[in-house]
Amino acid sequence: MRREDLTEKILDIKRAKGWTWKHITTEIGGVSPVLVVGALLGQMKLVKPLAKKAAELFELPETEERMLNEVPYRGMPMPPTDPLLYRFYELVMVNGPAWKALIEEEFGDGIMSAIDFDMDLERKPHAKGDRIRLTMSGKFLPYKYYGNEQGIAETGVRED
Repeated sequence: MRREDLTEKILDIKRAKGWTWKHITTEIGGVSPVLVVGALLGQMKLVKPLAKKAAELFELPETEERMLNEVPYRGMPMPPTDPLLYRFYELVMVNGPAWKALIEEEFGDGIMSAIDFDMDLERKPHAKGDRIRLTMSGKFLPYKYYGNEQGIAETGVRED
């Protein structure tokens, strides 16, 4: 079985049982719902205790439980064709240069980690239509300036 096949099997079971992602993530627990759903969709791995809970919930055999614990090949072809995913891509294309400039001014020369990272999603009622609020928090990782001489900064942290 390939990982894509396991994802389809999980989605088939979800549909057949009429489960919501909220139900599934509450049953599995342990980490952010974004990570659990990401793992069940094949983009993340579940640690062994959570892979076991997911396998029990979905009545998966041991080999598929182990597959949920494997590091996946992540990502997708760009740009994405799904309209919702494309809007995220568009947000980065349009706002990315401003985000980069503001982050560098505040933190220095580096990146925001997508590994040491938290994300929350919530529904925010609004008179003109409910809003989606995403909160992302990633560790700042300054670039290392290798080969630096004495007195020259080793990393790209902001210079005051």
